[in-house]
Amino acid sequence: MLSTSMTSAVIPIRTVYGEASTGTSSQPMNGTVVHEQQVRTARSYQAALSDWKRWAADHAYALHTIQPEAWSSNGGSIAHDKFSDLDMLIPLLADKRIVYLGENSHGVAEFNLVKTRLIQYMHQTLGFNIVAFESGLGDAALAQGQIKMTATQETMMRSIFGVWWTKETKPLFEYMKETHKSESPLRLTGFDIQVQSPLFQNANWIPSNGLKDRALQAEQEVHKWRMSKDLSGFRKAKRELIKVYEELLQVVTKNENALKMDYPDEPHIVKLMKRALEDRIRVIQEFNELCIQSNILTEQEDYSASQSMMEWRDRAMASNLAWLATEIYPEENIIVWGHNGHISKAQSLISTMPKSMGELMSKELQQESYVMGLFMGEGQAAENTREPVQLDPIIPGSMEDILSAAGQPYTFMDLRYRENERGNSWIFERMIASYQVMMPMSLELRRHFDGVLLIKQVKMPTYLPHKVTKQIG
Repeated sequence: MLSTSMTSAVIPIRTVYGEASTGTSSQPMNGTVVHEQQVRTARSYQAALSDWKRWAADHAYALHTIQPEAWSSNGGSIAHDKFSDLDMLIPLLADKRIVYLGENSHGVAEFNLVKTRLIQYMHQTLGFNIVAFESGLGDAALAQGQIKMTATQETMMRSIFGVWWTKETKPLFEYMKETHKSESPLRLTGFDIQVQSPLFQNANWIPSNGLKDRALQAEQEVHKWRMSKDLSGFRKAKRELIKVYEELLQVVTKNENALKMDYPDEPHIVKLMKRALEDRIRVIQEFNELCIQSNILTEQEDYSASQSMMEWRDRAMASNLAWLATEIYPEENIIVWGHNGHISKAQSLISTMPKSMGELMSKELQQESYVMGLFMGEGQAAENTREPVQLDPIIPGSMEDILSAAGQPYTFMDLRYRENERGNSWIFERMIASYQVMMPMSLELRRHFDGVLLIKQVKMPTYLPHKVTKQIG
């Protein structure tokens, strides 16, 4: 963690040239007159910072509100004039297939609110009809499959991780459900591979009660082993676990109609369930072993295995998201909801950090994407455990400090379509920013994100009652 007292030591200072001052020397040299020369003097860091703040204030966009808009009770339509402050996104996103909405903490009320409003806008104005959460692929598929017949809160808790079971996220699911009365419903999917909740509760498509019981037990075992330090014990158990999921894959093929009847609101439920079961097998074969090795080494303060585990997960999420974009929704525009650390286009540029999902996506999909990082200024956030975190003051000279100069509570800055000019060199060089909550890092912002949204003052969410399975953030 960097304190404000360390600022001068950690913020890179690049020589920047100010206005020219001129000299008047014209002394002859060997019979030749030396013409007047322009002498340039380097400006101070504080002068450069002032230039950056003036430029940011002149080029940033202010959001009028972060509150989700009220929608009609007959299909979820919203009058376009409610979104006039977001129209600056049209030239940035009109030719994009995937828009990533990040966050540097999962525990910020304002992030949940503003993402919901941004999703409403993109759905209403730009034709984005899929929301893909950093949550279980199978869990989201099952929730989407029964969205019309299930209470909103139940849909939310069935589909996404408990870090987002909040009062501020619930309007998204209310809106999503309402749009299913229209010809352009906003639909839900997920791309994570973690065991979130059992996929086989009330699974009428599994005809054998014995297999259903074994499947539910296997779900518990897969999660339990991930938390273990008994590598040899897991290696003995993994073959039997894999056999359960291989049997389930055969049942899906034999009982496709029953599966479709159980989940009528998800037309791709068969393909999605097969993918979820294949993911479980991959978790057993590879991911859980990495987790166990990480658990063992972390106890010895060796975090090398943790890096491998995190990159494996991001590779799996990138594979799932690319599959969704090309195989399941090849004609749809997708909004991705996840952490800054997963959506970054270049996380491995940060020392010791693994490659992120965003940088592992294919070049073609990267070109069709826009990556928006969300950042906070001051206030209070929450850990994944829901424990409060009091934020440090904004670091002078940081990205948050520069954008705060716009004097607005909600400030957006496009980075992707900027040319390097006087006043915006901070976009192109290394700059301090809180990439993760309470973890200021030196970043080349434009390499990581196409745009940034700063919420100046934040608070922790209002959480709903829960029982959360421990997840990796």
